[in-house]
Amino acid sequence: MTTLITILFFGIAYGMILYLVSVGLSVTMGLMGFVNLAHGVFAMLGGYATVLSTFYLPIMLLMVSLIGRAVSIELRSKHPSPLWRTYWDVSFALSSALVTFLFGVVAGDLILGLPLRADGQLEGGVLALLHPYALGVGAFAVITSALHGALFLAIKTEGELAARAKRWAWTSFALFLVAYLGVTIATLVLAPHALENFSRWPLAWVVVVLNALAVLNVPRALTHHSASYAFLSSSAVIAALCFLFGMAMFPSLVVSRLDPSASLDLWAASSSPTTLAIMRNVALLGMPLVVTYTLIVHWVFRGKVKLGKFSY
Repeated sequence: MTTLITILFFGIAYGMILYLVSVGLSVTMGLMGFVNLAHGVFAMLGGYATVLSTFYLPIMLLMVSLIGRAVSIELRSKHPSPLWRTYWDVSFALSSALVTFLFGVVAGDLILGLPLRADGQLEGGVLALLHPYALGVGAFAVITSALHGALFLAIKTEGELAARAKRWAWTSFALFLVAYLGVTIATLVLAPHALENFSRWPLAWVVVVLNALAVLNVPRALTHHSASYAFLSSSAVIAALCFLFGMAMFPSLVVSRLDPSASLDLWAASSSPTTLAIMRNVALLGMPLVVTYTLIVHWVFRGKVKLGKFSY
């Protein structure tokens, strides 16, 4: 049970692929004025050193997209022109989609394994990362986010906009179901090793069942006009997918398809015990602040969105 809990935290952390974008997040959020713990990458310095060189271009695109999101939100309200606002709306949408797509592509590459040589260099360049499976996982990530976002809009808005959001949710769910089944089948065929940890910890199959139930509850909740329950189910699906990603990878961080000696696992890539202890203490001190800040934000912005003079 203790091991399963460890894998749960590993899956959530790995699912976000925080160490891949830690430098980008540090710079971006620093510019935005947010206190962040993105520098926690140093806990996995070995993994970061390998992955940064492999995913250098995707990380740069990710940084630009994250900055583009913040700039779009800030500048959209600065001029009442419809053309001006449409431009920043499109900029925000494309930046958000690219961020999610890149996360999905990287996740697909990591599950299938990377063409890394013994010297740690990528065979075939960045194009080797854009194989059909990785692109499919990237598209699946975008569709899942679209479903989650549509359900959130249905909760936060009212009237015609809420009705439109519910229609988007139905469309997104249909696309999600197709993508979910497609990615699942492709994973079982192309990456059968993703199931190895389930034979070691059979209790993890409970998460698979709960994930399926959460997926099925989304249309049920929408049918009963309960966008809140649908959103909670969508949240559970995303959490379960992060856990399953962790199960598929644990204890590996980077798997080489060309040379097993170039692969890195959790133990080989980690920093020294002293560094890990320091990061643990920083996290224990910082996380209460992060949780408190998040709760305050949700409390301040609770309820339906009202369009007014100061709306973005």
